Amino acid sequence: MEYKNRKRNRKKGFDYSSENIYFVTICIHEFKHYFGCVKNNDMHLNNYGVIASNQIKWLEEQYSYVIIHNSVIMPNHVHILFEIDTICLPREIKVKSVSELIGAYKTTCSKQIHLAGNTEFRWHRSFHDHIVRSPEAYENIFNYITNNPARWHTDTHNDNARTDRS
Repeated sequence: MEYKNRKRNRKKGFDYSSENIYFVTICIHEFKHYFGCVKNNDMHLNNYGVIASNQIKWLEEQYSYVIIHNSVIMPNHVHILFEIDTICLPREIKVKSVSELIGAYKTTCSKQIHLAGNTEFRWHRSFHDHIVRSPEAYENIFNYITNNPARWHTDTHNDNARTDRS
């Protein structure tokens, strides 16, 4: 099987629907620049980037236990810092795992982007996640997300030969 030696994406035995703060990075397939461009250290979203941004808000509205702490849409990836908070939920509500939540985000984004005219849009398989374990880690990640557009010129997938899509 070709995925036999594939690196494990999630922490073994961890409950990814548990109350925690999670940092997730989701990349566009082949790191294509579909969400806009960075100019003067600011991210300027195009129509597809606006969809990606709106779907982050949708995630928080759709799932009452999801609290978005910070996020940024970049030309070829998305960072989301969010919390699963189940303290006030009735017991009968099934809490989705991080994988299920990100799956819902990716699916709804893709559908809307396809309907908006970009039928070639695809996400990279899976996503990267990090469980935030300390106030220092939280602060570092929060600042990393906030400052991501200003560091765009150092991104390894910021190939000047790529064409920004509208």
